[in-house]
Amino acid sequence: MTPLRIAIVGDHFMKPDYFRRALDAVEGLEFHARTLELDWPDTPMIHGEKGTELEGLREFVGDPDAVVDFIGDAQVLINHVAPISAAMLTRLPALKLIAVSRGGPVNIDMAAARARGIPVVNAPGRNASAVAEFTIGMILAETRLITLGHKSLSQGQWRGDLYREDRTGEELSQQVVGVIGYGHIGTRVVRLLKPFGCTILVSDPYVALSPEDAADGVEQVGMDELLRRSDVVTLHARVTEETKGFLGGPQFARMKPGAYFINTARGPMVDYDALYEALRSRHLRGAGLETFAREPPPPDWPLLRLDNVTLTPHIAGSSRRTIAYAAEMVADEVRRFAAGDPALNPA
Repeated sequence: MTPLRIAIVGDHFMKPDYFRRALDAVEGLEFHARTLELDWPDTPMIHGEKGTELEGLREFVGDPDAVVDFIGDAQVLINHVAPISAAMLTRLPALKLIAVSRGGPVNIDMAAARARGIPVVNAPGRNASAVAEFTIGMILAETRLITLGHKSLSQGQWRGDLYREDRTGEELSQQVVGVIGYGHIGTRVVRLLKPFGCTILVSDPYVALSPEDAADGVEQVGMDELLRRSDVVTLHARVTEETKGFLGGPQFARMKPGAYFINTARGPMVDYDALYEALRSRHLRGAGLETFAREPPPPDWPLLRLDNVTLTPHIAGSSRRTIAYAAEMVADEVRRFAAGDPALNPA
């Protein structure tokens, strides 16, 4: 068998060497690989501007011409954040497979790939464990005043008053936690919450509770009931036309006074102006925000100045296990392609 020609486009997170080692571990796979390392995440991702060849692509880094020149005559592209547009594909006649090491291949023109008969595979759930763990950290940072205590002490202020009965937070064992979205990440969040002894609600109109979670007392409820009953609401849905902006003023108003909102999912699902008002007015006691509608958010954005918010720069999915797992998933898809087997995760 003639060795596959593989182009690997990685970055400072998904290092090309991880992909190469995962490919090397595939028994019987013969290939020649070349690698390119882009400057993400040191250089922020961008979105394709209207009227350009990259219109419609999101969350990418890399110059199209440089990427095309690098891919050249490769039959397989292993990619993380480089853009692949319709115009680029016309210049890559040898390409037969695109393997994207992320959950959503939003940096690929999927319609153009389908039109050219180029299958695209991805890595759903690659960072589910990392994001679920991070979510628990966010919940604890807000409900137990860890962020507020840190901010105060780092500024030379000893906040002994945080020990007061009227300031301290509840333990998770005494709270109701509502999980919106019951996919790869939401199910893991539920699993991690169980040992804390909290009451767990789940809202997802498309997925039923697992028998194990149902037996453990997890309740599946509608969105309105989840918002009304929860002390903590954590978001783990996917961005779709249905979910864009679906958490706004009316939804925050339905939440309990003094409740917390956690978003380690995606920014476009949240009306951040409405969230700011709910936090500024103290209707919501706090929030943990990992993702934003615009990234990076403007430095003068009022939400960044609130003292009742834990903020992180979209790092929840970043773990070394995520890297290794994504590389393993991609390598297995390349093995399946070489063997003529159907893809496990077609995008």
